Amino acid sequence: MADPRFFHRSGPFSLAQLAEACGARLAFGSDAKKMIEDVAALDTAGPSQISFLDNPKYADAFRTSGAGACIIHEKHHDKAPKGMAILLSTDPYTAYARIAQLFYPGEVVDPEISPHAHIDYRAILGKGCRIDAGAVIAAHAVVGAATHVHSGAVIGEGVKIGKECRIGANTTISHAVLGDRVLLHPGVRIGQDGFGFAPSPQGLLKVPQLGRVVIGNDVEIGANSCVDRGAGPDTIIGDGTKIDNLVQVGHNVEIGRFCAIAAQAGFAGSTKIGDGVMVGGQAGVAGHLVIGGGAKIAAGGGVIRDVPAGATVAGYPAVPVKQWHRQAVVLSKLVTGKDIKDNEADE
Repeated sequence: MADPRFFHRSGPFSLAQLAEACGARLAFGSDAKKMIEDVAALDTAGPSQISFLDNPKYADAFRTSGAGACIIHEKHHDKAPKGMAILLSTDPYTAYARIAQLFYPGEVVDPEISPHAHIDYRAILGKGCRIDAGAVIAAHAVVGAATHVHSGAVIGEGVKIGKECRIGANTTISHAVLGDRVLLHPGVRIGQDGFGFAPSPQGLLKVPQLGRVVIGNDVEIGANSCVDRGAGPDTIIGDGTKIDNLVQVGHNVEIGRFCAIAAQAGFAGSTKIGDGVMVGGQAGVAGHLVIGGGAKIAAGGGVIRDVPAGATVAGYPAVPVKQWHRQAVVLSKLVTGKDIKDNEADE
């Protein structure tokens, strides 16, 4: 059960309501009127809680679970414990996410402007905003309705923020336009200078960074990530993209819609990333490349050339993932005289 000091639970909900909310169907024999009070993991759930099975490695935990209800794929139906109500879904994890959102719908903004916030008289605040103590909002900034600006955040001059956004503590935003429902976790840096210098006999000459950062709707950016403003063209992050903690986005980078980027990934300047791209942790992408829509970059991958749409690449330098696996096998044989499976057996 989530700690009530930090998370506010809604409900209870009937199984019929939960099935409708997540697009699942109740299995035969499940009581549509049964009330569910919370979500929980398979191994801790009780009779009034609902869980889910998505990864087959947890099938044993499912068989012995005490959950009152569970969301599963139909192929696992015969493994269900006696008496457990079953919701059938083709995508149990997504169904669970929708149900969890129903129980825990997120922050409800309590409109309040702290007297200890510093708000320029030329700034514009939408209806129902919450501005916490120590936040700074500069001249001509626009903050949309029902947006929450947390303590220590600094909104620079002329910045525009959409409605229902969450600007985390100690975040800084300059030279940027944000869409609606953007979530910036604590310590995010948006709109600082891009890394642009021209070599000269006198040393590195700073190139003025004259672009902006443009962030679409429903974007989430993790703690301590940095998004540089463009050098001339804008740095762009498309609708629905989710960025983990400690990610670096260089100047002029364009990230498409609904991308997922894991922690410590980095993108050098002017790279273009298509819609639906997935990037693993600590992957690095060189500048001026094109990463096609739907491509996947494995964790730790070093991308130094364009990646076609839909391709999966891995390794350094990154190559098609099947080629990378073959390279790993060949290298193992060269070094040890054995293939990888033999090495694993020895361990």
